[in-house]
Parts: sequence; structure tokens; C-alpha cells
Amino acid sequence: MLQRIQTVYLLIVFIAAAVLPYIFPLWKINGVAVKFNENNQLLYVILFGLSTVFTVISIISFKNRKQQFVLNRLNLILNLILLGLFVYRSLNLSGETPAVSEKGIGMFLPILSIVMLVLANKAIKKDEDLVKSVDRLR
Repeated sequence: MLQRIQTVYLLIVFIAAAVLPYIFPLWKINGVAVKFNENNQLLYVILFGLSTVFTVISIISFKNRKQQFVLNRLNLILNLILLGLFVYRSLNLSGETPAVSEKGIGMFLPILSIVMLVLANKAIKKDEDLVKSVDRLR
């Protein structure tokens, strides 16, 4: 059923992975905001793209809760890797070097995705437990 709460959480993850990186700047180089599409960082494009694909497949596979749970876990790992890359880049190129002067709000998008994926997995687990309890009563 598409009207479950985990679908709402997954739609927020989809927006955070597919739409918001193109709107919010990731960081500023010499006072100019660098957005996702201007950066030509292939690794970031691949990770955001895989996160989007896993989210869409997870939304579509609402009948198979176990597959949805596993896809969300994989998506969680991808977002943790993406967050790690952002933290590494911000720590490696900040401070004394003039290359990156400010961090943008786009660097916090993986955190939003991680929180929403954890909430979605919690709701999926709750649904799975409810189905198992109803099956025991039959």
C-alpha cells in the first residue's frame, strides 16, 4: 500500500537525493556557490544516482517488505559513504586553503536521508511484526 508512513519517508529521501542537490549549494569556492551539476564530480553523481534508484525501487516494491528493508539498508550505507566523502572533502580542503571557504547546506542532505531511511525501516519493521502477529492468530 502506497499510503503507509514509510512511503512518505521514502519520498522525502527521494527529494533529498534527486532534487535538492541541484538546488542547494554544496560548498563555496572563492565566494561562488558550487551546486551539484556544476561540479563534475563523477563519484557524487553516481552515489546520488544510486540512492535515487534504490529509493524508487523501494517505493515501488511496497508489497515485498523484506526487499524494501534490504534496499533501505543499502541506501543507508550509500548515504553514509556519501556523508563520509563530504566530511573528508570539507576537512581536507578547508581552513588555510582558499579553495573552499564555506560549506553549503547541500552537504547535510545525506544526514536528512539517513534519518528518513532509519524511520522508514522502523515503520517497515513495525508492519512486518503486525503481519506476523495476525498470522499467528489465524
